[in-house]
Amino acid sequence: MTPAVFGVTGLSLTADEKAFFRDCDPAGYIIFGRNIESKAQLRALTDGLRAIHGRDDLAILIDQEGGRVARMQEPVWPKFPAGEIFDRLYDIAPATAIEAARLNAQAIAATLREVGITVDCLPLLDVRQPNADNVIGDRALGSEPMRVAALGRAILDGLQRGGVVGVVKHLPGHGRTSVDTHKALPTVTASDQELQLDLAPFRTLNQAPMGMTGHLLFTAWDAEQPSTLSKTVIQDIIRDRIGFDGLLFTDDLDMEALSGTVPERAERAQAAGCDIALNCWARMDDMIGIAERLVPMSEKTRQRLDRAMATIAESKGADAVSELAELLDRRDSLMAAAA
Repeated sequence: MTPAVFGVTGLSLTADEKAFFRDCDPAGYIIFGRNIESKAQLRALTDGLRAIHGRDDLAILIDQEGGRVARMQEPVWPKFPAGEIFDRLYDIAPATAIEAARLNAQAIAATLREVGITVDCLPLLDVRQPNADNVIGDRALGSEPMRVAALGRAILDGLQRGGVVGVVKHLPGHGRTSVDTHKALPTVTASDQELQLDLAPFRTLNQAPMGMTGHLLFTAWDAEQPSTLSKTVIQDIIRDRIGFDGLLFTDDLDMEALSGTVPERAERAQAAGCDIALNCWARMDDMIGIAERLVPMSEKTRQRLDRAMATIAESKGADAVSELAELLDRRDSLMAAAA
């Protein structure tokens, strides 16, 4: 198996994609807005991906956070709130905020499971900092580490109850970013002591089944390589100090925060200790290059992948439509009562 997650170009698989995916056998796929038109179409696409590999538990990822990061949108799917709303609710009623976050995540999972998506890149455990770039902004669950961890735990639980695996991001913390990593590489000059604030939520939830790096340069730990490409950050900070032993994805390797060709970035990320190279934009030359450069999936990475996918629970709800309506009603009732 190739330790990579690839994107798909359109609403259905091309003949070239089918042949390439069958040959290289990637760990999974990621869905974007360009791949989505309707429930029936999206389900046919994900079923087609599963059919290539014969794996019912195939990892099919999406960024369905709510707020401004949502690939599945109205009017086909409901609009979900950004993380900030649960942070605000926590100020009023902490227990209510935690339960509302769990119900919201379970409702998101119901929409994903209906169309065959098995992994949601959520929750963000990035501790929001003043004067940081807005690329995180209202996506964050707050500025207090234990609050972020409490809400993050509820979201992971809600996703699992709904039959979807959650991904904590962006290890080891994206809350201090000075620029959008899609456009440039941020340099974080905070001291090791100051960065303990950023590590705290990840350390609390270090048993999460999946995680994702952020492309930031932390001078306190490695003044030359961004986290995704830094063996020091991956091994010493994420694996050892945080204690995270789940499946570790890179953030999208196409981002301009990283230098070199996309296949070179994937090779360097694997050498640093990332389990899975994430390549979102479905450019065939890049995908072929990644498959050629990466060492085949290690037994340790395969164990992490299998362990993560095994956490998916069977939904105890009825059909997805009635289950979703009930979850949203319960969430909204809690939030209205607290308000």
